[in-house]
Amino acid sequence: MGFKQLLRAFAAAGLVWTGCILPAAADPVEIVGFGDSLMAGYQLDAGQSFPERLEAALREKGHDVRIANAGVSGDTTSGGLSRLDWSVPDGTDLVILELGANDMLRGISPDITERNLDAMITRLKERGIAVLLAGMMAAPNLGDDYAAAFNGMFPRLAEKHDVMLYPFFLDGVATNSTLLLEDGMHPNAQGVDKMVANALPMVEQALAALD
Repeated sequence: MGFKQLLRAFAAAGLVWTGCILPAAADPVEIVGFGDSLMAGYQLDAGQSFPERLEAALREKGHDVRIANAGVSGDTTSGGLSRLDWSVPDGTDLVILELGANDMLRGISPDITERNLDAMITRLKERGIAVLLAGMMAAPNLGDDYAAAFNGMFPRLAEKHDVMLYPFFLDGVATNSTLLLEDGMHPNAQGVDKMVANALPMVEQALAALD
């Protein structure tokens, strides 16, 4: 078959490039990990932070995602609220919201922390961005009253705003010295991998809920 005959054959089948409309490739799901040093990857090497390891784990499972690290070491919920809009760009599909630990360590009233988290979730939902709230637990030395108020805010906010809750961001890592840096507070690289493995099923649920 000659070249012109071949072109006519393709044209008859609707396969000539100029007449063929190919489906556009889907954009990756845009996720922002918004938090403090636990999200930022305090004292870890490049590629070892929670957002980076989570992105790798999700991609290994076939999810087309891109996760931006908007963690700032030392950040409180007040700081997070003040930077929320410029830290979470338009086009973001999901925010993993992890803040409150530094409020607790500074003894900030849980009422203030809860109001700030409430305002952040409200703002994100107004922008059409889904939220996965990552909870934290108060240190035992702060007393039962503080712990009850602090620990209880995360399920309250999740119920109020109908968002998904991952109850404890450091689940399986806190108090395990083999998974922590020498400061006994921040995860080492192995600790981050443990956190990712624990959180992965819920993150996949959050992705499924976007469809």
